[in-house]
Amino acid sequence: MSVPTSGQVLGIDFGGTKIALALADPDGTIIEQVRLPTHADDGAERALARALDAAEKLVSDSGRPVLAAGVATPGVVRPDGIDLAPNVPGWGELRLADALRARLGDMPVPVWNDVNAAALAESRRGRLRDADPGLVLGLGTGVAAALTVGGQVVPGFHGAAGEIGYTLVGSGPLHPDEAHLEAVFGGRVLDDFAAAHGLSGGAAELVADTRPELSDLVDRRIDSLARAVVGMSLLLDPERVVLFGGLTASARIVSRLTERLRTHLVFVPDVVVSRFAHDAPLVGAVTLAGDAVAAGVR
Repeated sequence: MSVPTSGQVLGIDFGGTKIALALADPDGTIIEQVRLPTHADDGAERALARALDAAEKLVSDSGRPVLAAGVATPGVVRPDGIDLAPNVPGWGELRLADALRARLGDMPVPVWNDVNAAALAESRRGRLRDADPGLVLGLGTGVAAALTVGGQVVPGFHGAAGEIGYTLVGSGPLHPDEAHLEAVFGGRVLDDFAAAHGLSGGAAELVADTRPELSDLVDRRIDSLARAVVGMSLLLDPERVVLFGGLTASARIVSRLTERLRTHLVFVPDVVVSRFAHDAPLVGAVTLAGDAVAAGVR
């Protein structure tokens, strides 16, 4: 059975702090998009319900049928749930494709890890179109990476390639209680760190603070990130590293990470910020939906 191409596609990017939705033509041209806060502390079911309400209204107001929906989510996607998605309580128990079909009707609903979706967007429409291999680094609520080779996203055996948030950052013998990178560097952790030092502006205010005692602590956290990226770069030898997510708004983070790569790598990749800013996973979700339409997937 062929799939018609006269309708539109839906993309949803579920993040730790915001949910972004977009309607687009099957070729990926975004027509309309909306954002809403995740309110992670309210739990997964409420966050998903609010996203589905927003999706249903977006589609209803448009007056055009939806042919497919693409979803970007934190974690490792399984048919019956999601692994490694700790930032929204209960997220691991959700079946996102089933939930969308129940609300919007039977259609293709590919669901990908959000950083992998961002890498798809970069390889098709962004700053990896002319770079191979490519490395995409998401710096938002958490921290994760994705690899592209020959224009294709490489998910790994379990779909967990690039989950660098679980990198150990201690310097002593391995220990079960040793800190992971995401417990040291990431938007939520930096927000909490800022609040603990009396800063109300979260990570953005923290990284802009020039007091020596805070500046040194922040630099050490950025350096923990840099060590992980240096290790990935030594293994993969990427031509280009693309950064996306809320923390890329900090020139300090971007410049220090870039400087550390230049200092510690013999073959230094280009380091650039995504032209999609915070929307790379959303563009990837739309691309997934468009691919499903083009392939006639049911």
